[in-house]
Amino acid sequence: MDFFTLQEAVEGFFKEKGSKFIAYAFPIADEADFKEKLLNIKDLHPKATHHCYAYRLGFDGNQFRINDDGEPSGSAGKPILGQIDSFQLTNCAVVVVRYFGGTKLGIPGLIMSYKESTKLVLLQVSLKKIIPTVRLKIHFTYSFQNKLDYLLQQINGQIIEKEFTENGVYIVDIPLPHPNFDQYFGFHENFSWEIF
Repeated sequence: MDFFTLQEAVEGFFKEKGSKFIAYAFPIADEADFKEKLLNIKDLHPKATHHCYAYRLGFDGNQFRINDDGEPSGSAGKPILGQIDSFQLTNCAVVVVRYFGGTKLGIPGLIMSYKESTKLVLLQVSLKKIIPTVRLKIHFTYSFQNKLDYLLQQINGQIIEKEFTENGVYIVDIPLPHPNFDQYFGFHENFSWEIF
């Protein structure tokens, strides 16, 4: 399965029966990054009626959050997340700011409005493909360094950090899933590894 995220933040606008919906879509690294960006949006729109959102992180589908921010349960956050998922996105968030226009939309109208706001903003974004990786800390003997460098090159491993003391240590990112991971990183007397 391919994973995508947003290359940059994008803003969109939708109007329904006088209510204004301003949607912000942006990439996020983690929950703290999201919270900071949400606070910035709330600062931009202190008089908005609602700041509803959804985000998804990671590759297993288990890291997500939805928030209806006072709208009826399931009428805002869930349709926002549904659009994130329909675009096959991860490591991204959408916040939809609503200014009440004087006419109640009802639950079906709210669901449609939050869904449409999110869809419109996501149609504007540039996507980038994300390759899932596992970060390893590899300890090796110096006599094995050239062979290890070759192995990492063969599987497109990226060396993040190097440390040279009594033995060598690399911090590396390995793309997953990798069909030859066990073949390259099974038991070996010249190096050991651990998930970092």
